[in-house]
Amino acid sequence: MLTGEYRNTIDEKGRILIPSKVRAALNGDSTLIITRAVENCLWLMTPGYFEKIRQKIMDGDGAMFNSQTRILQRIIIGQAMECEIDKSGRLLIPPQLRTKINIELKQETVLLGISTYMELWSVPSYEQYLSESEALFSQASQDLSNQLYGEGRK
Repeated sequence: MLTGEYRNTIDEKGRILIPSKVRAALNGDSTLIITRAVENCLWLMTPGYFEKIRQKIMDGDGAMFNSQTRILQRIIIGQAMECEIDKSGRLLIPPQLRTKINIELKQETVLLGISTYMELWSVPSYEQYLSESEALFSQASQDLSNQLYGEGRK
């Protein structure tokens, strides 16, 4: 399982160091698919997990005729890139994807493990997102409590 928040810097060649704990959780898989995410970050996932997402977006009857599905196809599938973790544990973040989320060379980033995938953020974007989503987090926590313990407990 991929979990944790890791801060590191994009090097002068556009690479980030994938922490050894994260590499161990990948079970020897040295290939990751990197693509645009819904918020101002990138998603990093194993090819197997990406294939599950790809199937959901691409394989529905008439998917190419649905305007919302085409947007997902173009942004999530079309912009996805397969990248290798090198022997030193570094992953090249393609420049066109870095540009989409405003990550500059030699800039600090946040890598978040979200169980089955990871997110890569610029630190300012991540901190802004956390600040702006505090009320939503509180409401989502309450909704989860209601699901876990029933509507009667508050």
